[in-house]
Amino acid sequence: MLQLLIDADACPVVDLALFISSRYEIRPILFCDTSHRMEREGAKTIIVDKGPDSVDFKLLSVLKRGDIVITGDYGLAAMCIAKGGIVINHNGKELTSDNIDQLLAFRFESAKIRRAGGRTKGPKKRTEENNLAFETKFRQICERAIFEKEES
Repeated sequence: MLQLLIDADACPVVDLALFISSRYEIRPILFCDTSHRMEREGAKTIIVDKGPDSVDFKLLSVLKRGDIVITGDYGLAAMCIAKGGIVINHNGKELTSDNIDQLLAFRFESAKIRRAGGRTKGPKKRTEENNLAFETKFRQICERAIFEKEES
């Protein structure tokens, strides 16, 4: 069965993703650590001990080729793409092998600036347009993932 794996710590589209995935009969799994416990009806929750990247490594261990992943973490996204996952962020941007290297490089440069005492812009305030963009792209990804699963 096709799975939706959600890096649920600080994910603003959990409820929207669960609603949409239920329409496509995709099995949702939420991943969080003990400081961000999250339970939702209709979704399995996997809670791991708090620690650097503990949620990421658990999600990766469950991921199967063709599964859908929602995350804003570019490092996790890169590993999921390498394992054959379909990755989307909470703003509706699909993260692929074509754009992940550039995103990782930007993250690295921003971290370098901050370590040197500089400042970088934080994320913009979430808008309804972000939710609509996510919903549109997520539905497209669900349909594509189901089609690809049936073809294999």
